[in-house]
Amino acid sequence: MATRDHHQAAKKVSIFPLLSLIFFASIFFVLSVFRRTSISMPSHSQSSKTFIFKDSVGSESNVQVGSCDYSDGTWIYDPNVKFERYDNTCKEIFKGWNCISGGKSIALELIKWRWKPKQCDLPSFDPVRFLQKYRDTNIGFIGDSLNRNMFVSLFCTLKRVSSEVKKWRPVGADRGFTFLLYNLTIAYHRTNLLARYGRWSANAAGGVLENFGFKEGFRVDVDIPESTWVDAPSFHDILILNTGHWWWAPSKFDPQKSPMLFFEKSQPVIPPIPPDLGLDMVLKHMIQYLEERTRPGAIKFFLAQSPRHFEGGDWDQGGSCQRLQPLSTEQVEELFCVKNNGTNVEARLVNQHLYNALEGSSFQILNITHLSEFRADAHPSTAGGKKHEDCMHWCLPGITDTWNDLFIEHLNNVKVRS
Repeated sequence: MATRDHHQAAKKVSIFPLLSLIFFASIFFVLSVFRRTSISMPSHSQSSKTFIFKDSVGSESNVQVGSCDYSDGTWIYDPNVKFERYDNTCKEIFKGWNCISGGKSIALELIKWRWKPKQCDLPSFDPVRFLQKYRDTNIGFIGDSLNRNMFVSLFCTLKRVSSEVKKWRPVGADRGFTFLLYNLTIAYHRTNLLARYGRWSANAAGGVLENFGFKEGFRVDVDIPESTWVDAPSFHDILILNTGHWWWAPSKFDPQKSPMLFFEKSQPVIPPIPPDLGLDMVLKHMIQYLEERTRPGAIKFFLAQSPRHFEGGDWDQGGSCQRLQPLSTEQVEELFCVKNNGTNVEARLVNQHLYNALEGSSFQILNITHLSEFRADAHPSTAGGKKHEDCMHWCLPGITDTWNDLFIEHLNNVKVRS
């Protein structure tokens, strides 16, 4: 009996190492599978929406965008950073935005600030990889000069690594370029209001607007896109739109001398409405126009409002932007809080209209507003000897490079369907 018990005990001891080996091998296998699955997950972006992108070979791709809020973060200064994206020699940079050549004292310091979201990283995009990935793609920027600011940043970045470029103006574009080695086209379609507009004068025979006391102004057809981009949706695979600054521009559309007068289906909107309600009507019609006419699989972005940083008055009232450092959180709220109704409140007011209009659409919002609100130091200001300080546009190189990082981070979340 003692011998048999001893034999069984010895047998249990000899089996134990084998069982242990099997147990740890199983754990290792499970962890390996989990790790591979985790690595293959797409990187995160701002919205949870899914978009379809049709690539150069005709297959459809999902953009599965995650939960990272890129607008919540901090600007970090790195004195040793080497900015090799492009420099002030890029000929496409508008003279008024070339802060290095224009003599802005901190122009070279602007490129040493990096935006760091709290929940993730926003990497600088790789232009060579971008050209390869979006080969045979057309990208259209549609909007005012702030959209051109972003367009020029993208062009200069790509031109630095691919110099064989054809200059042309596709489908009514103000400017356009094709990078020949990749057949990738980027174009800028200038439009201030998105909708068609032009001068209006009272009819001698009288009319409904004349009955309201209007003698002259600007006719804005809320349901007709401006001719500069009317054909863009059928040409471009990726669209980036913006509008906003011209809607709060009394120097262009004086409420008394040259008001906006809105028309729908060729008839004046009666009673006449203020610009903010006109903006709502234009956004409604233009979003519908794009939803119906964009190419199959196209991705549509809408750029949130770019903030201005006038202090001490508006642009024509001695306003300036002489800051040498980004603003603090407290300073941002003081300058942009809607309740304060300050000079620069326009940005957050416009965004309210944009977000409401885009809800339920297939557009994705590029939320560049809050991260840009900190950068009161990054405008051209008096660079180049301006008569009025420019506290609306941005120096190049500068903050619109970060806008493109955000834009391309969204595009790089494209996941090809198996």
